[in-house]
Amino acid sequence: MLLEPLSQKEIEDRLAELPGWSRDGDRIARSYRLGSHFAATAMVVHIAQVQDELDHHSDLTLGYNTVSLTVNTHSVGGAVTERDFELARRVEELAPGHGAS
Repeated sequence: MLLEPLSQKEIEDRLAELPGWSRDGDRIARSYRLGSHFAATAMVVHIAQVQDELDHHSDLTLGYNTVSLTVNTHSVGGAVTERDFELARRVEELAPGHGAS
C-alpha cells in the first residue's frame, strides 16, 4: 500500500468520524478511562495485538486506569496517513469491550 500524507482537511474529516480523537501536533491522539488498572492493562494488550496485525504501532501509554495513544506514520516523515486512521478505527471497535470511555 502506497502511503501518502493526508491533507489537513482530510484529517479533520476523518477525525469528525471518530469521537474522542483529536489532532495533537503531527499526530492523532485519544485517551480512554477504564474501570480499573487491570481493565486498562487488558486493553493495552489487545491494542498491541491489533498493532501487530496491522504492522503499525502507536505510542501507547498505560496509566492507573487510563490508556492513551498517539499515532502517526514514521515512514512518511511522521505525517498522518490513512493507516493511522485504520488503527484508530480498530481501537474504537475494541474499546467498548473493555468498558473504556
